[in-house]
Amino acid sequence: MSSDSNGSHDHEDDPVPTSFTADPLVGLRPTLLGAAAGRLARKALGRPATLARTGVRLTGRLARVAAGGTEATPEPGDRRFRDDAWQDNPLYRRLGQGYLTTREEAYRLIRDVDLDDKSEQRAEFALGIAIETLSPTNSLLNPEVLRKARETGGSSLVSGARNFLDDVRHNGGMPSMVDLEPFSVGENVAVTPGRVVFRNEVLELMQYEPTTDEVHERPMVFVPPQINKYYILDIGPGKSMVEYLVGEGHQVFAVSWRNPTADKREWDLDRYVQSLLDAVEAAREITGSDDVNITGACAGGITVAALVGHLVAVESTIVHAVTFLVTVLDMAGETAVSPFVNDETRAAAIRRSQKDGILKGSDLAKVFAWLRPNDLVCNYWVNNWLLGNKPPAFDLLAWNADVTNLPANLHADFLAMSKENPFVHPGTLKVLGEPVDLTTFTGDTFVVAGVNDHITPWESCRRTVDLVGGDAEFVLSTSGHIQALVNPPTREKSRYRLNPDGARALDADHWLEGAEEHQGSWWLHWAEWLSTRSGEMADAPDEVGSASNPPTDLAPGRYVHNL
Repeated sequence: MSSDSNGSHDHEDDPVPTSFTADPLVGLRPTLLGAAAGRLARKALGRPATLARTGVRLTGRLARVAAGGTEATPEPGDRRFRDDAWQDNPLYRRLGQGYLTTREEAYRLIRDVDLDDKSEQRAEFALGIAIETLSPTNSLLNPEVLRKARETGGSSLVSGARNFLDDVRHNGGMPSMVDLEPFSVGENVAVTPGRVVFRNEVLELMQYEPTTDEVHERPMVFVPPQINKYYILDIGPGKSMVEYLVGEGHQVFAVSWRNPTADKREWDLDRYVQSLLDAVEAAREITGSDDVNITGACAGGITVAALVGHLVAVESTIVHAVTFLVTVLDMAGETAVSPFVNDETRAAAIRRSQKDGILKGSDLAKVFAWLRPNDLVCNYWVNNWLLGNKPPAFDLLAWNADVTNLPANLHADFLAMSKENPFVHPGTLKVLGEPVDLTTFTGDTFVVAGVNDHITPWESCRRTVDLVGGDAEFVLSTSGHIQALVNPPTREKSRYRLNPDGARALDADHWLEGAEEHQGSWWLHWAEWLSTRSGEMADAPDEVGSASNPPTDLAPGRYVHNL
C-alpha cells in the first residue's frame, strides 16, 4: 500500500494483508521477539572485532552526515521522508540522514555477525520493528506534524491525543486504519439482493436474485475465508464478484460463516467441511442440479480443497469445477514469520487458543499489521495521533476491520496442516474419516494469484495446479492479495497473465518468462471459462429458495452481524 500521512491511499495495491497463511496463526509474542534480539546481542558481543568495525564505520558516516553529506537514501517506495524539509532544512537533513545511516548499519550488523539463516531472519524481523518505529518521522519532530500544529493553533495535537486515547480504549492500543462511520453492512456494502435459504450452526447460505431472463443450470457456491467476513466477495455495487456473476447469468450462492465464540471451541475442520457439504446439498436441491461449481478464497479455498478431497474419496461427483482464489495448498513456502514457527511455538499457540476457546481476530490482525510496520502501523500512527486526522474511509479497510475469530480446534487443525503439508502428501489428511488425495479429482480447476501478493505468494499459489487432477488453468493478476479478488472490469489498469503452455511442469520463473499479458480484469477470462462449465441455459427462477429450503432473512443475513 502506498499511503500518505493524511490518510490517502493508492487503491491499486493491497490496503492490508489480512487473509490466511498458517504461519501468522502462531502469533508474535513479545518473548519471541525479545529472544531473537537477545540472540543477536549475544552473538554480536561475542564478535568484538565485528562490533568495532561497525562502530568505526558508523562513526565515520555520521561525521560526514554532520558535515552535510549524504550517506543514505530511503528505499524505493519509502515515502516517510518526502517532505521537502528533510532535504532543504539543514537540521532536518542531518536528522533524517542520521537515522537512515544508522538504520543501514543496524541491518548490516545483523548480516555481519554470522547468525544461522533462521536466527538472522528472526533478528531482522524483530529488530526491524524497533528500527522502523524509532524513525524521527514517527515523532513530534516530524516537520509535517509541526507545520500542521502551527497552522491549527495546536488543535491538531489535541485531536491526535483524543484519537490516541480512543485507540487505547477501543483498538488495543493500535492506531485505527479506517473510519468505519461511512460503511454499514447491508446498506452500502454487501448489498446484492438475495435471501438466506439455508442455515446451520456454522454457516448461512445465501442465494442471490437473478437479474437475467435465463441462467446457467449449474450453480456457483462461493466459500469465503473463516478469518474474515464473507462480503469481500460482495464489497459493494460495481466491485462485487457476486453481483458480476449474477449479471453473467449464473445462479449464485454464498456462504457466510458464523463468528465463533469461546463456547464453539470444538469446531474443527471436519465440522466446517460437513457444514459446507450441507450447504452444497441445499444449493443442489434448490436448483435441481446434479452438481455445483465452487469457489474458495484464501482459507476458504483450503476448506474447499478438504471438501473436494473427501468427495472424491467417497466417489461423489457433486462438485464439477473448482476455482481457488489466492489460496496456498502447498504450505512449504516461507513467510515473514516462518522463522518463528516450530513445534514449540505451534504447541504454545494451540495451548493459548485452547485455553481461550478461540484465536481472537483482533490478535491475528495485530500480527498482520506488524508484518509491515511502516505501512500498517506507523503510517496511521502519524496520520491519526500526530497529525490529528481521521483514518481514511475505505471500504476494503472497513471490511478488514470487521474481524472474526477462529475456534480453537480449527486453529489447531490449520497449524497441523502447516506442519504436515498434507495436500502435497496425499493420504496425510483425513477429512470426515476419509484420506484426502486431490490428484484423484478429475474436474477442472481455475487458480488465481496476485503478482504483488505478500500473503499468499503467487509462486506458492501456482503450485496448486500440480496438486489436482483434471485440467487446470493458472491466472496471474497484476494486483496484490485483496485487489486480486476485488478486480472488476471497470478497473482500467487491470492486467493479467496467462501462459499458453499451461502451468504444469513449469517452475514459477519459467512460467512467468513464457506468460503473455492481457489487458483487462481476469474476471472476464474467468467468466468465459466458467460459462462452458456451468451447463445449459434455462429460464431464471421466479424466486429464490425452494419448499425444502425456503427463503428467510434478506441477504446479508444474520451471521455477518454476529447474531
